[in-house]
Amino acid sequence: MRDELAIQERRISVGQGLSLNVMEAGDGPLMLMIHGFPGLAYSWRHQLLPFARAGYRAVAIDSLGYGGSDRPKDPALYDSAHMQTYLLALLDHYGAGDAVVIGQDFGAQYAWNMAVRSPERVSALVATIPYDYDLAGRAMLGGKPRLADGEGPRPEMASPDHLPSVRFAEMAKAHFVHFHYFQTVGPADRELGGALADYLRRSFHALSASGDLWAWKALPSEGTGYLDALPPAPDLPWSWLSTQEFGDYVRRYDHPDIDLRMIGGLNSYRTADANWEIGKAWADADVTMPTLMLYGAADPSFGFFPDWEARLRRRVPGLVDIIAIEGAGHLVQQEAPAAFNAAVLGFLDSLS
Repeated sequence: MRDELAIQERRISVGQGLSLNVMEAGDGPLMLMIHGFPGLAYSWRHQLLPFARAGYRAVAIDSLGYGGSDRPKDPALYDSAHMQTYLLALLDHYGAGDAVVIGQDFGAQYAWNMAVRSPERVSALVATIPYDYDLAGRAMLGGKPRLADGEGPRPEMASPDHLPSVRFAEMAKAHFVHFHYFQTVGPADRELGGALADYLRRSFHALSASGDLWAWKALPSEGTGYLDALPPAPDLPWSWLSTQEFGDYVRRYDHPDIDLRMIGGLNSYRTADANWEIGKAWADADVTMPTLMLYGAADPSFGFFPDWEARLRRRVPGLVDIIAIEGAGHLVQQEAPAAFNAAVLGFLDSLS
């Protein structure tokens, strides 16, 4: 019976000797939830049971390098082609020809990639960041930015003409930029891994509706670490995150090797150049399956996405709706779970 549903946790082989940890509940059509940085399968704790009760097999993953999943050091294993392989292996494991795919932050980038690279495997898509704004700057037409009439320039981090690492370095001449800081193996790994709880608390708050993600623009690159750029966070509990929940996050991120505590997120930035090359084959792909753009109205990351709505409406012919959840930031599914869940289920109900 649905009232007896429970969340289970286990590891699943996805090939190349690697396994991912998943949290799952329910039975029915597969719903795959993919987190970003910093996040975990645990980031979907408010969604698993409600979606299971609605008749889905709700599955949230620890992406490679996070939580209970394997944490290889090699950045090449984290590029978009590898991530696509791991996600499709999960669908195969569950015997699912396709799935409803929900992505947040880097998870949304992986979800958009699935939608254009394996569209037959995605029955419906929910994303919390716009299409075509990954770090690699995928949208190209004849080597030039693909703009509609009256559409503004692409964000400075997403040029089709230069490798992402080159652009990050140029940005870093003006002020600290975490995209650039994260490219070098070692400093960020040790800084963030050595201050695990402090980093997670500051990052969660900066990304939330109440935070200040953009404080880093006031600091020089030289001699600045990411903890210098993240303002102190208020003491827990917060309205959307309890002390116990935060402790669960810290425990799940922890690892005996300090260099592996943040390896999943950091390698997601370090694959930007590789993803830039990989993505060229899909530079002009549109998203055709039913799609919901669902985001926090106070998401500070949207400062990176000028003119995102015009681009979204042009490049996503399958777009069903755009919904902004008031009072929520980048961690929308945690900050406003009731509104998020209602929007997702309403979207899926409209399709049937």
